[in-house]
Amino acid sequence: MSEFSEKPKLARLFRMQWEEAQGAYVLLYPEGMVKLNQSAGEILKRCDGERDVPAIVADIEQTFNATGLEADVKGFLEIATERGWIV
Repeated sequence: MSEFSEKPKLARLFRMQWEEAQGAYVLLYPEGMVKLNQSAGEILKRCDGERDVPAIVADIEQTFNATGLEADVKGFLEIATERGWIV
């Protein structure tokens, strides 16, 4: 299992944007596109290199009036790191 950065941000090859036709956030990269589900989009749009993981978790929990999301967020960040989406 790889460890993600304390202040994750999108890798240089990727650009995230809202794609109206898809009705979702997408990650664009030279070889194609990844359609993100709502959770992935909400987490990745907070990966700006400024916020640490606890701040990302707190913001998501506050935005969605939820608690206990830390494990889910960290699990996604590990996957995103393994796939090279974030550094």
